Amino acid sequence: MSLLRNISYRVRYVWRRNLDVSLFGWKSTVLPPLLEPLLYLFAFGLGLGAYVEKVRFHGRLTDYLTFMAPGMIAVGVLFHSIMECMYGSFVRMRYQRTFDAMLTTPLLMEDILAGEILWGATKGLFAGLAVLLVIGVWGLAAFPASLLVLPVAALSGLLFAGFGLLFASVSPYIDNLNLPMFFFINPMFLFSGTFFPLDNLPKWLRAAAWCLPLTHTVEIMRAATFGSLTARLWWSAAYLAVLTPVVCYAAILLMKRRLIK
Repeated sequence: MSLLRNISYRVRYVWRRNLDVSLFGWKSTVLPPLLEPLLYLFAFGLGLGAYVEKVRFHGRLTDYLTFMAPGMIAVGVLFHSIMECMYGSFVRMRYQRTFDAMLTTPLLMEDILAGEILWGATKGLFAGLAVLLVIGVWGLAAFPASLLVLPVAALSGLLFAGFGLLFASVSPYIDNLNLPMFFFINPMFLFSGTFFPLDNLPKWLRAAAWCLPLTHTVEIMRAATFGSLTARLWWSAAYLAVLTPVVCYAAILLMKRRLIK
């Protein structure tokens, strides 16, 4: 547990450094990935939605665009958080040598890595908030229940940022990051209830889908935007709450070992 004791208030300096860099080139680093979930929302929701009359979700019939909208919030959180700490952290570690420069300051290694995860989670929360505002204006979210999306986005952002740093810590080269992209991120994107109900899947695939963290994020966010919060959501909340510190701890531990080598 000494790893956790080494994390201090100095993480905010790492977070602030990444924020300043992001704001400097925000037109190219923020806008395109932020608009991606909205592109999916428009393309699939309006295009495919014209051919899908109604979708059944937990006994409730709804139009396809309304069903898909909360899934796009979760997708925004996923991609912003995990990509920032997977590719962004790898570049700062391997090519820009940013971590080496930070270590010449009073920052400890744990401060730097925790700050990276916190920054990735912040980008995920921002993406989730942006998509929520859009679907709220569009009338696709029930308020105030939809506000539950924000703490879920913050928790999920930490989880996905932790996964991103974890993958970066075990990848020898940047090209190796294509493996978690193909075997982990893409399956979550496609089979976590984002585009269609899980009830239509075969039993074995449905069971596998419920092992994916994005499935639980989508489940809570969809229930919140529908205004249909029930006790069953506690299972998904517990899953995220337990997995998040485990993944973040493993990510910091493995990345520290790599950097020490």
